[in-house]
Amino acid sequence: MSSELLYQLALTEVPNIGCVHAKILVQEFGTAEKIFKAKLHVLEKIEGVGEIRARSIRAFTDFSKAEEEIRFIEKYKIKPLFLTDKSYPQRLLNCYDSPTLLFYKGEADLNASRIIAIIGTRNHTEYGKQQTEKLIKDLSSQNILIVSGMAFGIDAIAHKASLKNALPTVGVLGHGLDQIYPPDHSNLAKDMLKRGGGLLTEFRSNTKPDKHNFPTRNRIVAGMSDATVVIETKERGGSMITAELANGYNKDVFALPGKVTDNKSAGCNFLIRNNKAMLLTDAEELIEVMGWEEKAKSEKEKKSQRELFIELSKDEKIIVDILKEKDLIHVDELNLKSGLSSSSMAAAILNLELQGVVSTLPGKLYKMN
Repeated sequence: MSSELLYQLALTEVPNIGCVHAKILVQEFGTAEKIFKAKLHVLEKIEGVGEIRARSIRAFTDFSKAEEEIRFIEKYKIKPLFLTDKSYPQRLLNCYDSPTLLFYKGEADLNASRIIAIIGTRNHTEYGKQQTEKLIKDLSSQNILIVSGMAFGIDAIAHKASLKNALPTVGVLGHGLDQIYPPDHSNLAKDMLKRGGGLLTEFRSNTKPDKHNFPTRNRIVAGMSDATVVIETKERGGSMITAELANGYNKDVFALPGKVTDNKSAGCNFLIRNNKAMLLTDAEELIEVMGWEEKAKSEKEKKSQRELFIELSKDEKIIVDILKEKDLIHVDELNLKSGLSSSSMAAAILNLELQGVVSTLPGKLYKMN
Protein backbone atom coordinates (compact mmCIF):
# COMPACT_ATOMS: atom_id res chain seq x y z
CA MET A 1 0.00 0.00 0.00
CA SER A 2 1.26 3.49 -0.82
CA SER A 3 1.99 6.32 1.61
CA GLU A 4 -0.92 8.13 -0.05
CA LEU A 5 -3.33 5.63 1.55
CA LEU A 6 -1.86 6.49 4.95
CA TYR A 7 -2.71 10.16 4.36
CA GLN A 8 -6.15 9.27 2.97
CA LEU A 9 -7.00 7.34 6.13
CA ALA A 10 -5.55 10.10 8.30
CA LEU A 11 -7.68 12.72 6.53
CA THR A 12 -10.81 10.98 7.86
CA GLU A 13 -9.46 11.38 11.42
CA VAL A 14 -8.62 15.08 11.43
CA PRO A 15 -10.86 17.00 13.88
CA ASN A 16 -13.29 19.45 12.22
CA ILE A 17 -12.72 17.91 8.76
CA GLY A 18 -15.81 16.05 7.60
CA CYS A 19 -16.51 14.62 4.16
CA VAL A 20 -17.72 17.96 2.74
CA HIS A 21 -14.53 19.81 3.70
CA ALA A 22 -12.39 16.84 2.68
CA LYS A 23 -13.90 17.03 -0.80
CA ILE A 24 -13.11 20.77 -1.01
CA LEU A 25 -9.51 20.07 0.00
CA VAL A 26 -9.11 17.16 -2.45
CA GLN A 27 -10.46 19.30 -5.29
CA GLU A 28 -7.89 21.96 -4.38
CA PHE A 29 -4.80 19.78 -3.84
CA GLY A 30 -5.50 16.55 -5.74
CA THR A 31 -4.05 14.16 -3.16
CA ALA A 32 -4.35 13.64 0.59
CA GLU A 33 -0.59 13.82 1.03
CA LYS A 34 -0.47 17.30 -0.51
CA ILE A 35 -3.21 18.44 1.89
CA PHE A 36 -1.13 17.44 4.91
CA LYS A 37 2.02 19.00 3.48
CA ALA A 38 0.40 22.30 2.51
CA LYS A 39 1.47 25.45 4.35
CA LEU A 40 -0.85 26.83 7.02
CA HIS A 41 -1.45 30.12 5.24
CA VAL A 42 -2.35 28.25 2.02
CA LEU A 43 -4.89 26.06 3.84
CA GLU A 44 -6.42 29.04 5.63
CA LYS A 45 -7.17 30.84 2.37
CA ILE A 46 -9.23 27.99 0.91
CA GLU A 47 -12.92 28.89 0.94
CA GLY A 48 -14.79 26.90 3.56
CA VAL A 49 -11.64 25.77 5.40
CA GLY A 50 -10.46 28.73 7.46
CA GLU A 51 -8.07 29.01 10.37
CA ILE A 52 -9.49 26.38 12.77
CA ARG A 53 -9.64 23.58 10.20
CA ALA A 54 -6.29 24.55 8.73
CA ARG A 55 -4.66 24.33 12.17
CA SER A 56 -6.34 20.94 12.78
CA ILE A 57 -4.69 19.58 9.65
CA ARG A 58 -1.27 21.01 10.45
CA ALA A 59 -1.45 19.77 14.07
CA PHE A 60 -2.31 16.19 13.12
CA THR A 61 0.62 13.83 13.83
CA ASP A 62 -0.83 10.51 15.07
CA PHE A 63 -0.86 8.11 12.12
CA SER A 64 -0.96 4.96 14.28
CA LYS A 65 -4.66 4.22 13.66
CA ALA A 66 -4.17 4.67 9.92
CA GLU A 67 -1.20 2.27 9.99
CA GLU A 68 -3.28 -0.28 11.89
CA GLU A 69 -6.09 -0.02 9.34
CA ILE A 70 -3.62 -0.54 6.49
CA ARG A 71 -2.55 -3.82 8.09
CA PHE A 72 -6.22 -4.90 8.18
CA ILE A 73 -6.76 -3.84 4.57
CA GLU A 74 -3.72 -5.77 3.38
CA LYS A 75 -4.54 -8.89 5.41
CA TYR A 76 -8.11 -9.20 4.13
CA LYS A 77 -7.54 -7.81 0.63
CA ILE A 78 -9.93 -4.89 1.09
CA LYS A 79 -10.12 -2.32 -1.69
CA PRO A 80 -9.87 1.23 -0.30
CA LEU A 81 -11.66 3.69 -2.61
CA PHE A 82 -10.69 7.35 -2.22
CA LEU A 83 -12.65 10.22 -3.80
CA THR A 84 -10.23 10.37 -6.74
CA ASP A 85 -10.11 6.62 -7.45
CA LYS A 86 -11.71 5.55 -10.74
CA SER A 87 -13.42 2.61 -8.99
CA TYR A 88 -15.09 4.93 -6.47
CA PRO A 89 -18.87 5.02 -7.18
CA GLN A 90 -18.99 7.95 -9.57
CA ARG A 91 -22.71 8.64 -9.01
CA LEU A 92 -21.89 9.20 -5.36
CA LEU A 93 -19.43 11.96 -6.26
CA ASN A 94 -22.36 14.08 -7.42
CA CYS A 95 -23.66 14.12 -3.83
CA TYR A 96 -22.30 17.01 -1.76
CA ASP A 97 -21.57 14.77 1.26
CA SER A 98 -20.00 11.79 -0.50
CA PRO A 99 -17.70 9.77 1.82
CA THR A 100 -14.01 10.64 1.67
CA LEU A 101 -12.98 7.00 1.72
CA LEU A 102 -14.85 3.75 1.16
CA PHE A 103 -13.83 0.17 1.91
CA TYR A 104 -14.91 -2.49 -0.57
CA LYS A 105 -14.82 -6.26 -0.72
CA GLY A 106 -16.16 -7.89 -3.87
CA GLU A 107 -16.21 -7.96 -7.65
CA ALA A 108 -19.43 -6.13 -8.57
CA ASP A 109 -18.90 -2.98 -10.63
CA LEU A 110 -19.87 -0.02 -8.43
CA ASN A 111 -20.15 2.01 -11.64
CA ALA A 112 -22.41 -0.42 -13.47
CA SER A 113 -24.57 1.16 -16.16
CA ARG A 114 -27.78 0.46 -14.20
CA ILE A 115 -28.02 0.48 -10.40
CA ILE A 116 -31.21 0.20 -8.34
CA ALA A 117 -31.54 0.40 -4.55
CA ILE A 118 -34.33 -1.73 -3.09
CA ILE A 119 -35.19 -1.03 0.54
CA GLY A 120 -37.95 -1.50 3.07
CA THR A 121 -39.03 -2.49 6.54
CA ARG A 122 -37.43 -5.20 8.65
CA ASN A 123 -40.91 -6.45 9.63
CA HIS A 124 -42.29 -7.09 6.17
CA THR A 125 -45.57 -8.71 5.15
CA GLU A 126 -45.95 -11.63 2.76
CA TYR A 127 -47.18 -9.09 0.20
CA GLY A 128 -43.93 -7.13 0.52
CA LYS A 129 -41.85 -10.28 0.15
CA GLN A 130 -43.74 -11.45 -2.94
CA GLN A 131 -43.57 -8.05 -4.62
CA THR A 132 -39.83 -7.70 -3.97
CA GLU A 133 -39.12 -11.13 -5.42
CA LYS A 134 -41.36 -10.50 -8.44
CA LEU A 135 -39.83 -7.09 -9.13
CA ILE A 136 -36.29 -8.47 -9.11
CA LYS A 137 -37.24 -11.48 -11.21
CA ASP A 138 -38.83 -9.18 -13.81
CA LEU A 139 -35.73 -6.94 -13.79
CA SER A 140 -33.34 -9.86 -14.27
CA SER A 141 -33.06 -9.35 -18.04
CA GLN A 142 -31.91 -5.75 -17.58
CA ASN A 143 -28.36 -6.37 -16.32
CA ILE A 144 -28.97 -4.32 -13.16
CA LEU A 145 -26.88 -4.08 -10.00
CA ILE A 146 -29.13 -4.33 -6.93
CA VAL A 147 -28.07 -2.38 -3.84
CA SER A 148 -29.49 -2.69 -0.34
CA GLY A 149 -28.49 -2.53 3.32
CA MET A 150 -28.09 -6.17 4.47
CA ALA A 151 -30.76 -5.67 7.17
CA PHE A 152 -33.48 -8.14 8.10
CA GLY A 153 -36.67 -7.97 6.05
CA ILE A 154 -36.90 -6.38 2.61
CA ASP A 155 -33.13 -5.75 2.37
CA ALA A 156 -32.29 -9.44 2.83
CA ILE A 157 -35.11 -10.51 0.50
CA ALA A 158 -33.74 -8.19 -2.19
CA HIS A 159 -30.21 -9.59 -1.85
CA LYS A 160 -31.44 -13.21 -1.91
CA ALA A 161 -33.77 -12.64 -4.86
CA SER A 162 -30.88 -11.01 -6.77
CA LEU A 163 -28.72 -14.09 -6.21
CA LYS A 164 -31.58 -16.36 -7.27
CA ASN A 165 -31.98 -14.41 -10.52
CA ALA A 166 -28.22 -14.16 -11.23
CA LEU A 167 -28.06 -10.40 -10.64
CA PRO A 168 -25.03 -8.95 -8.82
CA THR A 169 -25.93 -7.37 -5.50
CA VAL A 170 -24.03 -5.10 -3.11
CA GLY A 171 -24.70 -4.70 0.59
CA VAL A 172 -23.89 -1.31 2.12
CA LEU A 173 -22.91 -1.76 5.76
CA GLY A 174 -23.24 0.41 8.87
CA HIS A 175 -20.05 -1.01 10.39
CA GLY A 176 -16.57 -2.23 9.46
CA LEU A 177 -15.73 -5.15 7.18
CA ASP A 178 -14.41 -7.22 10.08
CA GLN A 179 -17.95 -8.34 10.89
CA ILE A 180 -21.43 -8.88 9.44
CA TYR A 181 -24.50 -7.44 11.12
CA PRO A 182 -26.87 -9.00 11.72
CA PRO A 183 -24.68 -12.11 12.27
CA ASP A 184 -27.48 -14.26 10.81
CA HIS A 185 -26.54 -12.82 7.40
CA SER A 186 -22.96 -14.10 7.43
CA ASN A 187 -23.76 -16.87 4.94
CA LEU A 188 -25.72 -14.45 2.76
CA ALA A 189 -22.69 -12.14 2.67
CA LYS A 190 -20.44 -15.06 1.68
CA ASP A 191 -22.84 -16.03 -1.12
CA MET A 192 -22.94 -12.45 -2.38
CA LEU A 193 -19.15 -12.29 -2.54
CA LYS A 194 -18.88 -15.72 -4.12
CA ARG A 195 -21.36 -14.85 -6.86
CA GLY A 196 -19.97 -11.55 -8.09
CA GLY A 197 -21.52 -9.17 -5.57
CA GLY A 198 -19.89 -7.05 -2.90
CA LEU A 199 -19.86 -5.44 0.54
CA LEU A 200 -19.27 -1.70 0.84
CA THR A 201 -18.79 0.59 3.84
CA GLU A 202 -17.27 3.91 4.87
CA PHE A 203 -16.58 2.56 8.36
CA ARG A 204 -13.24 1.16 9.44
CA SER A 205 -12.64 -2.20 11.04
CA ASN A 206 -13.75 -2.50 14.68
CA THR A 207 -16.57 0.00 14.10
CA LYS A 208 -19.62 -1.38 15.88
CA PRO A 209 -23.03 -1.40 14.19
CA ASP A 210 -24.27 1.48 16.34
CA LYS A 211 -27.73 2.88 15.66
CA HIS A 212 -26.48 6.27 14.43
CA ASN A 213 -24.32 4.64 11.74
CA PHE A 214 -27.26 3.46 9.69
CA PRO A 215 -28.77 6.81 8.65
CA THR A 216 -25.22 7.76 7.62
CA ARG A 217 -24.97 4.51 5.64
CA ASN A 218 -28.28 5.24 3.90
CA ARG A 219 -26.86 8.19 1.96
CA ILE A 220 -24.48 5.78 0.19
CA VAL A 221 -27.37 3.48 -0.77
CA ALA A 222 -29.29 6.45 -2.20
CA GLY A 223 -26.33 8.25 -3.74
CA MET A 224 -24.70 5.38 -5.63
CA SER A 225 -27.97 4.27 -7.27
CA ASP A 226 -29.88 5.55 -10.29
CA ALA A 227 -33.15 5.08 -8.43
CA THR A 228 -34.45 3.92 -5.05
CA VAL A 229 -37.42 1.57 -4.70
CA VAL A 230 -39.25 1.54 -1.35
CA ILE A 231 -41.26 -1.65 -0.87
CA GLU A 232 -42.82 -1.35 2.59
CA THR A 233 -42.16 1.11 5.41
CA LYS A 234 -43.82 2.98 8.23
CA GLU A 235 -43.91 6.78 8.10
CA ARG A 236 -40.76 6.88 10.24
CA GLY A 237 -37.64 4.78 9.82
CA GLY A 238 -34.51 4.12 7.82
CA SER A 239 -36.28 3.60 4.50
CA MET A 240 -37.94 7.00 4.75
CA ILE A 241 -34.57 8.59 5.50
CA THR A 242 -33.10 6.92 2.41
CA ALA A 243 -36.03 8.06 0.24
CA GLU A 244 -35.64 11.64 1.48
CA LEU A 245 -31.90 11.52 0.79
CA ALA A 246 -32.51 10.18 -2.72
CA ASN A 247 -34.94 13.05 -3.36
CA GLY A 248 -32.35 15.50 -2.08
CA TYR A 249 -29.82 14.06 -4.52
CA ASN A 250 -32.35 14.46 -7.40
CA LYS A 251 -32.61 10.70 -7.83
CA ASP A 252 -35.76 8.90 -8.94
CA VAL A 253 -37.75 7.33 -6.09
CA PHE A 254 -40.42 4.66 -6.53
CA ALA A 255 -42.77 3.29 -3.89
CA LEU A 256 -45.02 0.25 -3.83
CA PRO A 257 -48.54 1.29 -2.76
CA GLY A 258 -50.31 -0.58 0.02
CA LYS A 259 -53.62 -0.67 1.87
CA VAL A 260 -54.50 2.57 3.63
CA THR A 261 -55.15 0.52 6.77
CA ASP A 262 -51.72 -1.16 6.68
CA ASN A 263 -49.23 0.64 8.91
CA LYS A 264 -46.32 -1.05 7.10
CA SER A 265 -47.34 0.66 3.85
CA ALA A 266 -48.03 4.05 5.46
CA GLY A 267 -44.60 5.40 4.49
CA CYS A 268 -44.94 4.33 0.86
CA ASN A 269 -48.40 5.85 0.62
CA PHE A 270 -47.09 9.06 2.21
CA LEU A 271 -44.26 9.31 -0.34
CA ILE A 272 -46.66 8.79 -3.24
CA ARG A 273 -49.29 11.19 -1.88
CA ASN A 274 -46.72 13.96 -1.38
CA ASN A 275 -45.12 13.49 -4.81
CA LYS A 276 -41.88 12.27 -3.27
CA ALA A 277 -42.09 8.93 -5.04
CA MET A 278 -43.66 7.53 -8.19
CA LEU A 279 -46.27 4.84 -7.71
CA LEU A 280 -44.78 1.50 -8.75
CA THR A 281 -46.79 -1.61 -9.58
CA ASP A 282 -44.38 -3.57 -11.78
CA ALA A 283 -40.91 -3.71 -13.31
CA GLU A 284 -42.16 -2.48 -16.69
CA GLU A 285 -43.07 0.89 -15.22
CA LEU A 286 -39.64 1.28 -13.67
CA ILE A 287 -37.88 0.31 -16.91
CA GLU A 288 -40.04 2.75 -18.88
CA VAL A 289 -39.51 5.68 -16.49
CA MET A 290 -35.76 5.09 -16.41
CA GLY A 291 -35.68 5.00 -20.23
CA TRP A 292 -33.96 1.64 -20.31
CA GLU A 293 -36.43 -0.05 -22.66
CA GLU A 294 -36.04 2.68 -25.28
CA LYS A 295 -32.27 2.55 -24.90
CA ALA A 296 -32.20 -1.21 -25.47
CA LYS A 297 -34.42 -0.97 -28.56
CA SER A 298 -32.47 1.84 -30.17
CA GLU A 299 -28.97 0.62 -29.34
CA LYS A 300 -28.59 -1.49 -32.49
CA GLU A 301 -30.14 1.24 -34.64
CA LYS A 302 -27.76 3.90 -33.26
CA LYS A 303 -24.79 1.61 -33.77
CA SER A 304 -25.83 0.98 -37.36
CA GLN A 305 -26.29 4.70 -38.03
CA ARG A 306 -22.87 5.51 -36.62
CA GLU A 307 -21.25 2.93 -38.86
CA LEU A 308 -23.18 4.08 -41.95
CA PHE A 309 -22.84 7.85 -41.71
CA ILE A 310 -19.72 8.65 -39.69
CA GLU A 311 -16.26 8.29 -41.11
CA LEU A 312 -13.79 7.79 -38.27
CA SER A 313 -10.14 8.73 -38.34
CA LYS A 314 -7.54 6.16 -37.31
CA ASP A 315 -7.30 7.60 -33.78
CA GLU A 316 -11.08 7.84 -33.43
CA LYS A 317 -11.49 4.21 -34.49
CA ILE A 318 -9.01 3.14 -31.80
CA ILE A 319 -11.04 4.98 -29.16
CA VAL A 320 -14.37 3.57 -30.40
CA ASP A 321 -13.07 -0.01 -30.48
CA ILE A 322 -11.97 0.28 -26.84
CA LEU A 323 -15.26 1.85 -25.73
CA LYS A 324 -17.25 -0.95 -27.40
CA GLU A 325 -15.70 -3.39 -24.91
CA LYS A 326 -16.79 -1.56 -21.74
CA ASP A 327 -19.89 0.38 -20.63
CA LEU A 328 -17.73 2.95 -18.83
CA ILE A 329 -13.99 3.64 -18.94
CA HIS A 330 -11.80 6.11 -17.08
CA VAL A 331 -9.61 8.52 -19.05
CA ASP A 332 -6.40 7.01 -17.60
CA GLU A 333 -7.36 3.48 -18.69
CA LEU A 334 -8.43 4.78 -22.10
CA ASN A 335 -5.12 6.56 -22.50
CA LEU A 336 -3.19 3.43 -21.54
CA LYS A 337 -5.12 1.08 -23.82
CA SER A 338 -5.15 3.39 -26.83
CA GLY A 339 -1.40 3.98 -26.90
CA LEU A 340 -2.11 7.51 -28.17
CA SER A 341 -0.49 10.66 -26.88
CA SER A 342 -2.63 12.74 -24.50
CA SER A 343 -3.13 15.45 -27.12
CA SER A 344 -4.08 12.99 -29.88
CA MET A 345 -6.52 11.20 -27.59
CA ALA A 346 -8.09 14.48 -26.42
CA ALA A 347 -8.57 15.61 -30.04
CA ALA A 348 -10.12 12.26 -31.04
CA ILE A 349 -12.52 12.25 -28.07
CA LEU A 350 -13.58 15.83 -28.76
CA ASN A 351 -14.44 14.96 -32.37
CA LEU A 352 -16.35 11.86 -31.26
CA GLU A 353 -18.32 13.94 -28.74
CA LEU A 354 -19.18 16.53 -31.40
CA GLN A 355 -20.43 13.72 -33.67
CA GLY A 356 -22.57 12.30 -30.83
CA VAL A 357 -20.66 9.02 -30.69
CA VAL A 358 -19.17 9.41 -27.20
CA SER A 359 -20.35 11.05 -23.96
CA THR A 360 -18.32 12.36 -21.03
CA LEU A 361 -19.52 11.55 -17.51
CA PRO A 362 -18.48 12.96 -14.10
CA GLY A 363 -15.19 11.58 -12.78
CA LYS A 364 -13.44 11.64 -16.19
CA LEU A 365 -15.44 8.64 -17.43
CA TYR A 366 -16.40 8.02 -21.06
CA LYS A 367 -19.07 5.88 -22.69
CA MET A 368 -20.49 5.13 -26.12
CA ASN A 369 -23.85 6.74 -26.91
